[in-house]
Amino acid sequence: MLLDTKHRVLKTAILSVGTRDASLVHPREAFREAAGGGAAAVVLFHNHHSGDSTPSAEDLMLTARLVEAGRVMGIDVVDHLVLADARYCSFKEMGRL
Repeated sequence: MLLDTKHRVLKTAILSVGTRDASLVHPREAFREAAGGGAAAVVLFHNHHSGDSTPSAEDLMLTARLVEAGRVMGIDVVDHLVLADARYCSFKEMGRL
């Protein structure tokens, strides 16, 4: 989700459609839409088909890369949510952002 300076939603965008157990996302694709759309901040999210919303090691590493890329570009990563069935995991609530 692309957010303005008051964290109001400007737009939602799908950046990647993965396979059953993987999705490839590079920071340049993640922030291309945000930069082009004039976003001041973003909320990232993806789903886990397994039903377990616990972030994987890859999720943790990717989030760290995305936060750093956003910092360089001046676009704040407000949260990264992992969605699974009726559960979710928030990196912000976990203290990871």
